[in-house]
Amino acid sequence: MPFSFLESVLVKLHLDPQRLPVDAIAGEAALPPERLQAAWLRRRLAHPPAWEPELPQDLRERLPKLRRAAVLVPIVQRPEGLTILLTQRTAHLNNHAGQVSFPGGSAEELDSSAIETALRETEEEIGLNRRHVEIVGVLPDHITASSYLVTPVVGLVTPPFDLVAESNEVAEIFEVPLAFLMNGLHHQRMSFDLPEGTGRRSFYAMPYERFFIWGATAGMLRNLFHLLRA
Repeated sequence: MPFSFLESVLVKLHLDPQRLPVDAIAGEAALPPERLQAAWLRRRLAHPPAWEPELPQDLRERLPKLRRAAVLVPIVQRPEGLTILLTQRTAHLNNHAGQVSFPGGSAEELDSSAIETALRETEEEIGLNRRHVEIVGVLPDHITASSYLVTPVVGLVTPPFDLVAESNEVAEIFEVPLAFLMNGLHHQRMSFDLPEGTGRRSFYAMPYERFFIWGATAGMLRNLFHLLRA
């Protein structure tokens, strides 16, 4: 996934987001169980109500020439409940090294849509065959300071399926219960000072076990939370 403004600034400042103090907990109530069912998600994504995305900040005026990219937000239908499938990037990558992200990447000329980009990139990165994925909708575009317009494509994933990580990009593939991520008590707000006294930047983090979900990925999950709770 393309490098975001937040991540690029932290790299330049040599700051580890996991070591920053927690400013606040978002604290909204967890989604009720009926909203964590595949049938309900299908209906909500097909006919979304009026709602206000919290992220991303709109950088269109500063970044007029945007390149297209897309990620898949894979919601796996497990017997014990829905989960979100995520990847941890390898440590040697130039962008997103060691970070948690959705599978996805830049659009190619032959891609017919953001959905095609997300499905193709997911197949390439983690080997998830598209026949297991039911596309149910999209989230608001996420604009990065590296001049990418990233479309999060939401898909319900039906097991069983085989995964093969692209070893150069993906160190690990894991799942997080959707119920955990759709609970404002697990959404931490953190911040840091921008260079040269130009202000302060805040972001969300959603630590889960040994994984630190933050930045663009946490922002997209935060928007999914707002959409499902609206």
